[in-house]
Amino acid sequence: MLSKKVMDAFDEYCKKNNISGKNKEEKLKQLEKIFEKYKYEPGEAIGIIAAQSISEPATQMTMRSYTMASQSDRLSKVTHGLPRLIEIFDARKTFEKNMIIYLKPEYNSKEKAKEIAGKIKALKLSDIIVYDSIDLVNLQLEMELENESLKDTVKALLEKHVKDCEISVRGKNIYVKPKKDNVKNLRKIKNKMLKLHTQGIKGIENVVVIKEDEDWVLQTTGTNLKKILKVEGVDISRVKTNDIYQIYEVLGIEAARNVILMESKETLDEQGLDVDTRHLMLLADMMTFDGTIKDIGRYGVSGKKASVLARANFEETKKHLVNASFYGEKDKLEGIIENVLLGQIAPVGTGMVQLAVDMEKMKKGAKK
Repeated sequence: MLSKKVMDAFDEYCKKNNISGKNKEEKLKQLEKIFEKYKYEPGEAIGIIAAQSISEPATQMTMRSYTMASQSDRLSKVTHGLPRLIEIFDARKTFEKNMIIYLKPEYNSKEKAKEIAGKIKALKLSDIIVYDSIDLVNLQLEMELENESLKDTVKALLEKHVKDCEISVRGKNIYVKPKKDNVKNLRKIKNKMLKLHTQGIKGIENVVVIKEDEDWVLQTTGTNLKKILKVEGVDISRVKTNDIYQIYEVLGIEAARNVILMESKETLDEQGLDVDTRHLMLLADMMTFDGTIKDIGRYGVSGKKASVLARANFEETKKHLVNASFYGEKDKLEGIIENVLLGQIAPVGTGMVQLAVDMEKMKKGAKK
């Protein structure tokens, strides 16, 4: 019943865990039962069953969307339930992004964790000044820094990003006098200055240090995977982010596919819903098989099918039909949807093949 590959993996598992004799036989019987349970008939419509097995339990999920995961020690909002599934399968770019950063053993202490947290948290100019004001007499901006040691850094930053201005420093105070001296221009420059990135890593809006078992862990609001992986002391093998696009850019499409699978499985598991992992794998493969991340929707998987009728069946019917007639597209009627639409027998079923037999060659073979 079991293939050689499965039996080899089973033997290796038994060796590793010192399982032998009757215990091994019992385990093998359990494995055969599980294997039998997960088999499917040739020609079964796996895609349709996968869609049904994910969407039916998803309708039972709680609509409670944003909660603080164990409120006392967590920083970022964590999206749960149906809204999180929608975020994953819609491949959204804007949502509550966060990271969990583990540290190397030599940096695994409260003091070192706080030090790294201080380094990576992004600070704007507004975070490092005591006050700012507009001097209407001299038509200039005035700011007082928290720390005088930052004056050279801030001056260099302002000279780089704020053009057509005279910048001068006196002690903790910085003065910015624009060449266009009107109040409207002063306010515009002030708003631009206060948003300038001064320290830390862009994208990391906030960081909190928590203890998880024996590990000191950094949790962030906002993400920047590329730069976090370069920070000294960070254990790059255990850094986590829920931003699929950043994982795709830094680690590639296979890693992005695994994150889609793991995040969707985790979301369903925490709601107590048991969905076959292979169905989620099928969906993750559909979203990533061409080397990019596509959402399950009108601009992704459903909207880019080869069949005109299949595309028109989902959404934006008029657009697809007009475009197809304009470009002279043909529909070969090879899929399920288009055949159902036309009342024909649909080619349903995984593993179904069509065989053609050359009778003449068979007769010649029989004679030989």
